[in-house]
Amino acid sequence: MTIASTSNPKVKAWASLQEKKHRDRLGQFLAEGPHMIAEALACGAAVRAVVYDEQRGLPPELEAPLRQRGAGIELVAASRAVLAKCAGTDSPPPAFAVVDKPAADRSALWRERGLVVVLDGVRDPGNAGTIIRSADAAGADAVVLGKGCVDLFNPKVVRSTMGSLFHLPVIEGDLAELLPEARSRGMKLAGTSLQAARGLYECDLTEPTWLLLGSEADGLSALSLGQMDYGVLIPMKGRSESLNVAMAATIVLYEAMRQREF
Repeated sequence: MTIASTSNPKVKAWASLQEKKHRDRLGQFLAEGPHMIAEALACGAAVRAVVYDEQRGLPPELEAPLRQRGAGIELVAASRAVLAKCAGTDSPPPAFAVVDKPAADRSALWRERGLVVVLDGVRDPGNAGTIIRSADAAGADAVVLGKGCVDLFNPKVVRSTMGSLFHLPVIEGDLAELLPEARSRGMKLAGTSLQAARGLYECDLTEPTWLLLGSEADGLSALSLGQMDYGVLIPMKGRSESLNVAMAATIVLYEAMRQREF
């Protein structure tokens, strides 16, 4: 199939996925670029369509994954104008995929010696996506986005994960319900804080741990602070007042990996 017009009904539906209300209504989101599409295909995500630039042709790196997973996936060659309308970037990618939102697998939250990253009011899409990527790299079991966080399927979040969105469960949930349940199941709730009394290298991160991270502007909410077992202070030798939340998450996650694996 080839689509040249931006007025095509399919194009209008794909372009609407830039907005959360339409992602929620349709239960779908966009994965932009050949790398993201290949990761979605490799991980068994429900890819409904792959749309590519008719002038450039199908990206070569997608040929093998589509041969393996191509049954039932609509392939569409589209004009550059169509890709520009649907993509959330100034320079449209050579291809994008329309993907069904995955069902949340909450069983990953309760694994023995589990390590779960919890975002509390993190609204910056680049930070949220980077934290998901770091959680994947450090071997975390899952990531939780509480109410007030950026939408998981915001195109900027999806791009920032660099495919990690498809590698581990990422769950949107209500921390008012999840945090007490985590404590009742024996999880330790540790939150990063500049006022914490316990330094990072004094913490036992081999225990089943939920790492709580708040926004840079507001920190952790009163709800999270009330449920937290202890605060974690990242030591700093220089004069910087604080760290970017994604950088702080990465440092703590890699210390947890060091303690658990090395």
